[in-house]
Formats: sequence, C-alpha cells, structure tokens
Amino acid sequence: MTWQHALEPLRNRNFAWYFASRFVNTLGNMMASIALAFAVLDITDSPAALGQVLAAHTIPMVALLLYGGVIADRFPRTLVLQFSNFTSAITQGAIALLVLGGHAEIWMLVVLSVAHGAVSGIGFPAMASALPQLVPREHLQPANALISLTRNGMAVLGPTVGALLVVTVGSGWALAVDAATWLVAALLLLPVALPPRPADKEPADTVGELREGWTFFWATPWLWAVVVGFGALNFIHAGAWTTLGPAVADDTIGRQAWGYVLSAEAVGLLVTTVILLRVRLERPLLLGMLGVAMMAPPMLVLGVSPHVVGLVAAAFLSGVGTEVFGMGWNLAMQEHIDDSMLSRAYSYDALGSFVALPLGQLAFGPLALAFGFEEVLVVSAVAYVVIVALVLCSRSVRTLQRAPVTPTEPVTSATP
Repeated sequence: MTWQHALEPLRNRNFAWYFASRFVNTLGNMMASIALAFAVLDITDSPAALGQVLAAHTIPMVALLLYGGVIADRFPRTLVLQFSNFTSAITQGAIALLVLGGHAEIWMLVVLSVAHGAVSGIGFPAMASALPQLVPREHLQPANALISLTRNGMAVLGPTVGALLVVTVGSGWALAVDAATWLVAALLLLPVALPPRPADKEPADTVGELREGWTFFWATPWLWAVVVGFGALNFIHAGAWTTLGPAVADDTIGRQAWGYVLSAEAVGLLVTTVILLRVRLERPLLLGMLGVAMMAPPMLVLGVSPHVVGLVAAAFLSGVGTEVFGMGWNLAMQEHIDDSMLSRAYSYDALGSFVALPLGQLAFGPLALAFGFEEVLVVSAVAYVVIVALVLCSRSVRTLQRAPVTPTEPVTSATP
C-alpha cells in the first residue's frame, strides 16, 4: 500500500468534510474526559461519585443504542449525527457553565450526563456505520486509518493539555472547549451528501427491524463471540482503569503525570495508525484480540507499582494493541456485513460491549475500598488476559480473513 493510496480517501469531498467533523470533535473530547474526572474529584474525592457520573452517561447511552441503530438504518446518517452533535453541545455547555461558575454539584452532573448519554446512544450507530457510504471498499482500511490518525493524534496532546488546563485555570475551560467542538462538528457535516440508499418495499416496524438485527447477530459466530467477550472486558476496563485510575493517580503520581500516561497510550495508538496506513491487516480479529491483551499490563503496573515510567511504557503498549483491534474490528464489520444491516449490527455490538460499563463504573470504587486498590487491580489484569484467551477459542474469530478487494469506481459527491 503506497502513501498515495493511503491518502486517497481525502480526495473525496464527502469523506473530507466528515473527516474534518471527526477531527474537531475528537479534539474537545480528549480534553473533556480528563477534565470531567477531576471536576468530579474537586467536588468530592470519592471514586464512587466519579463512577456515578460516568455511569449516568453510559446507562442511557446503552439503553438507546438499539433504537439508534434502527434510526441510522432508516434515516440519513449525517442528519442523525447532526442532531446528536447539536444536542451534545448543549448538554456539555451546561456542564461547563456550572463548573466554571462554581455551582456544580454531583446530582447536576449526573442529570446532564444522562441527557448527553441519551443522544450519544442515538448517534453512535450512525457514526460507526457512515464510513462505507463515503469511500469505496478498497479504501476502507486507509479511511479508517485516517480517522484513527486524527483521533490518536489529538489523544496525544488532549489529555496533557486537558490536565494542564485543570491545574492552571480549572477543568471548566476544557469542558467548554468540548462543547464548542460538538457544535463545530455538526456544522462541518452540513456539506456531506451520502449516496441514496435503496428504499425498502415495505418498511418494517421498529420491533421487526430489531428482531431482524438480533437474528443476524446470533447467526454470525465471530460477531457475538467478540461482543460477549468485550462485555466482560469493558466491565473490567471501565472499573479498573477509567474509574480507579484517576483516583490512584491523584494519590500517587499526580494529576499532570496521569495526563502523561494517557498521552503515552495515545502515542501507541498514533504510531500504530501510521503503520496501518501502509500495512494491510490480515486476520483482523485474531491480531485484534491479541492486541487487546496488551490492555492488561497497565492495570497490573497501576496496582503493583504506580510509577510514571512504568505506567507510560505499559500505556504505550496498550495503545498499540488497542489500535490493532480497532482497525481489525472495523474492517471485519464493514467488509463482512451488508450496509442495510450495518447500523443495527454496530448497535448490537455496542450494546453487548457497553452494557457492563456502568456496572464496572459503579462497582469498582466500593470493591477497591473493601478489598484494596492493589488487589482489585491485579485480579483485574489477570482476568482480562483469561477473557481474551476464551474469545480466541472461537475458530471463527481466529480464522476470519479480509474480504477480497474488487476495484470500483471512486465514490463521487452527491448533489446536495
């Protein structure tokens, strides 16, 4: 794969605007994640309270994912994304104003996080499934890599800049930037015109479409095997890394150093993305699941010896593995699932993968207080590797190949 081929998707007008939208949105989100965590910890130093705020976003998001998949398979996906982005700008802006004004209380952040999570659940399937409509199949890997490149590039600077804002002017400003980027991201989608999709002869009702998606999900072994596995993996990651991580860092390496750790993870993501712009990824799920196992070392180091150097190195490896999986999973979905079913497949994927997130966010704070932070983190790292091994017991996961590439005419911009 040459560099010319790697950059070819950017020549497409629709993809270029979509790319720009994802770019500015990612910039804000990377700062907001660390800012929200420390905004909560500034109100109360309880990791359980942080878990409650995170879960308040995740629960409605998970609850509405399936409905979001039906909407994205029925209506123009850019329109769904614009609605989601505009509404997210309002909710995040309200959180930023409360934090900046010094009026934020945990219950307020919980309520606004519920609203933000709801619109995220509606928008996620549309965002995940829009790409195959923007570029021809032979450009899917470079297009995915370019999206990852922006996400991972911003992730290198975002957490560090966000942490710097937290320790200088306060977490509210990073949250305000995030709100602004949601708005700009919605505006940048206005020029995107997706090719028309064939209309159904008899539009099915919502329940019928959900049932059709469920039947497809369970009839595809590699799909449900990975999703079920990630339900358990995300439970651990959300609790051990996302919830306990900032709390442990606050008491050991400090807030700014935690930003360095998150940025190191992003560097691993970024380096791997650049490689995948040139190297075709075969056996996407086998390599992806092996990469996922690299998320265990950071949890182990965080529990046993939370020092900056060790955490930075482990987080870098985690980033490498995460990007390999992300690319492999998107290619498997986009190449082996028909566009008419793709949003619903992504919604069932997200539901199964994310359903345990709020449980992890709520459970790990009390677990750490009851059994000790080190013990919970070490057990989490071991369990993570065991779950990855169980998923790889599925032959369909180990043997799934890339779809054959048949060159097609370049996707052209539809007239708005």
